[in-house]
Amino acid sequence: MHQERPQLLGRAAELAELDGLLRELREGRSRVLVLRGEAGVGKSVLLDLLAERAAPWQTVRAAGVEDEAEFAYAALQRLCAPLLPGLDRLPPVQQEALRVAFGLSAGPPPEMLLVGLAVLGLFAEAAAEAPLLCLVDDAQWLDLMSERILAFVGRRLDAEAVGLVFAERTTGVEGSFGGLPELVLRGLPDAEARALLDRVLPGPVDDRVRDRIVAETGGNPLALLELPRGLAPAELAFGFGGPGAGPLATRVEDGFRRRVEALPADTRALLLLAALEPVGDGPLLWQALRLLGIGPEAAAPAEAAGLITLGASVRFRHPLVRSAAWRGAAAAELRSAHRALAEATDAGRDPDRHAWHRAHAAAGPEEEAAAALERSADRALARGGRAAAAAFLERAAALSPDPKALARRALAAATAQLAAGLPARVPDLLAAAELGSLDPWQQADAARLRARALASADPGAAAVGPLLEAAARFADLDPVAARGTCLAAFAAALWAGRAEPGAVRRVAVAAAALPTGEGPAGEESAREEPVGEEPVGVLLRALEGWARAGEAERREAWSGFAEVGRAVETSEGAGLAGRLTAVEADPLLRWLVAQGAAELGDLRGWLAVTERAVRVARESGAFSVLSTAAPEWAAALLFAGRFVEAGELLARAAPVEEVAGAAARSGVAALLGAYRGQERAALELIEAAEREGARRGLGRLTGLAAGARALLHNGLGNYPAALAAARRGVEYRDFGLQPWLLGELVEAAVRAGEPEAAAQARGLLADRAGAGTPWALGSYALARALTGESGGVEEQYREAVARFAEGGLAPAEARARLLYGEWLRRQNRRGQAREELRAAHEAVTVMGLEAFAERARRELLATGETVRKRVVGAPVLTPQEAQIARLAAGGHPNAEIGAQLFLSPRTVEWHLRKVFTKLGITSRREIEGALAGA
Repeated sequence: MHQERPQLLGRAAELAELDGLLRELREGRSRVLVLRGEAGVGKSVLLDLLAERAAPWQTVRAAGVEDEAEFAYAALQRLCAPLLPGLDRLPPVQQEALRVAFGLSAGPPPEMLLVGLAVLGLFAEAAAEAPLLCLVDDAQWLDLMSERILAFVGRRLDAEAVGLVFAERTTGVEGSFGGLPELVLRGLPDAEARALLDRVLPGPVDDRVRDRIVAETGGNPLALLELPRGLAPAELAFGFGGPGAGPLATRVEDGFRRRVEALPADTRALLLLAALEPVGDGPLLWQALRLLGIGPEAAAPAEAAGLITLGASVRFRHPLVRSAAWRGAAAAELRSAHRALAEATDAGRDPDRHAWHRAHAAAGPEEEAAAALERSADRALARGGRAAAAAFLERAAALSPDPKALARRALAAATAQLAAGLPARVPDLLAAAELGSLDPWQQADAARLRARALASADPGAAAVGPLLEAAARFADLDPVAARGTCLAAFAAALWAGRAEPGAVRRVAVAAAALPTGEGPAGEESAREEPVGEEPVGVLLRALEGWARAGEAERREAWSGFAEVGRAVETSEGAGLAGRLTAVEADPLLRWLVAQGAAELGDLRGWLAVTERAVRVARESGAFSVLSTAAPEWAAALLFAGRFVEAGELLARAAPVEEVAGAAARSGVAALLGAYRGQERAALELIEAAEREGARRGLGRLTGLAAGARALLHNGLGNYPAALAAARRGVEYRDFGLQPWLLGELVEAAVRAGEPEAAAQARGLLADRAGAGTPWALGSYALARALTGESGGVEEQYREAVARFAEGGLAPAEARARLLYGEWLRRQNRRGQAREELRAAHEAVTVMGLEAFAERARRELLATGETVRKRVVGAPVLTPQEAQIARLAAGGHPNAEIGAQLFLSPRTVEWHLRKVFTKLGITSRREIEGALAGA
């Protein structure tokens, strides 16, 4: 039944926006919109109207419920339920992820972003025939998994004819939907607000009082409709209570609470049951009422008051009615209502809600209720709902009569919160666990969790001490856990870098004192440390040697890094190679292995471990791994000269980082900008990395930014600036950064006329040449050539070019040719100089290194060469179109391209049509040639 909507007074602009959304859907485009505003401003009414205007399209709806926020995927499952018949049209891995997430089948916990990709595909399939409208009300109360996944989907919708509209109460805190297109709803204009108020006033009111009421409510439609109810004209004489009456939403809720309190006792009990039953299950509500001895006649007063609509589903007039119904209830009434709902809920069909209601019905500690919640936590973890598991476990701990069980459950809750990326609750949960009875291993684990929670927010120096303390606690209990925790301390110290110069040495000393062997690792240790001893032990020994920096230790370090690198490349056999999957899946180990390869000067090893991690993440759906592995691979690609791939990889990882909460290392972007050589854009990226390093105390990021600045200025020929930056870069020995930082310093110092600085850097490169890698040997040969050490300059240039080519270091090879060509020209050997400079110019131009290309062009002109400019005006593809075109040219089908780029296949097809038009082609077979021609 369509009812009059007086609240729509003064909403012409908002209605026009919604009509525009529907128009875009008819044209085949997707639209996302967040309706934001305070409670009662009319968001739900606009959603209802949007659903009416979208008929006969398919519309699916869900709403967040405050009391249901602990149930993983609860709102998402309700939204997707009508679309599940199309599930079998998705790729098998996505089907399985969604089935496990929704509890429809058993399997490994799905990665959150694989579920997001499946939801994106489900929406696109549902919209294949006609537009789909998805409406989500009260988004501020969505469970965490639903919120993050829907935010991810909202950022990836494009050409599917899907409308996704959220209604979210303004809270002052930007959540997952921040940055999405929004429509802010404010109060009605004064004239419309007065007109609406006149409809509900009980009698004539002075104009000044009317104006005051409109001003007090801010034109909020619900407040204007609800606050005057039950008030006599005399009570309205001074507005709604005058100044200091409290926030508007609270006052409206208080008004609803007064109306609830005026109802008969059985009707109040009905409203309380309905408020505590989040799904709106009508039959379940009636069953619970029967258990309380309440008949259906109790519903009439609530319906007559316009507070609730009852039927197969239950719907409150407004969420504030629900809040008023349960916030105004006494503790005994709440327990009684939860007990009735627990009894009415089928424990076999819906064990989690049964356990939740039973737990809230308990007046004190109750082991059976706690155990049931613990089983619910296990089911939540099996579906990937770590935050939900933490909520169940936290409540289970509070209900545990046994101190040991309390401690174990609180410790498990802290672990789940940390795994969910929510470290803020960890300290309180650990404090609760320590009130129980922790054995020594659990005490050490609590210390480790507290340190890891600190490290997640502050990965630098502040985390080193707590991690070392936790490692020391484990030393006599579990050597494997001790070494793993010490390795985490090493990572924190390496990121702290120059911000805490003594941290690395402290960790090295602590690592040397740890016992060897497996030790008494128990069940918890095996579960918490699945990586095993070998990679941890090898890396710890290597990092100890690197930190001590004596010649014997340095060679031991190189040997250790190379051992892990060989295992990654072969991935066959036992030992380290047998542990390879664990190394790939553990972000900490993978980062240390990759940086160990960079420290060794082993670009191929660096590429191998990071590329494999990204590939495994994509194939397995482990997209949380991708959020950290993608920037690491991009950094290695830069030194291989694969700049387009590196940029595209960072762009592909962006949506993962948005959902996972892990930003791409700003240093990688700064380094890419420096190589590109566009001075203004590069400096903006470098300065952003410097600010980030200073803000978070990440000295390593500061060193990386300094190196990027030196690289940029060497390309631009501003050698004094390059030298100053390179000196800042090498004043602290950052792990994995020295091989290229020292090279930048030698070139800048020679060209800036400071031979002593160049010779000192050359000496350090001589030490590093002992690693025996092409990168290390090539850097030393180039330094000798630039400084003119002991004659043989030409042979040294040639050796540098050959070594860099052997190691796959295309930018370094091209720069060595450029330097060699510059030297030849200064020797008045113009013919030979032109040969080297042509090769350098061609290479850096193809790679897109604009500053070095200009430098090579000027040198060529000085030899008398005519340098033709490249043809400008080729069709310009957007970055996303370029990514799709390259993948399509490589033979990847639309579904696979969509999975890699987090797009629906329909959006991929839409972009491909645009690519065909821009390139003037008609088939995928022509893409590669067209791209080469462009």
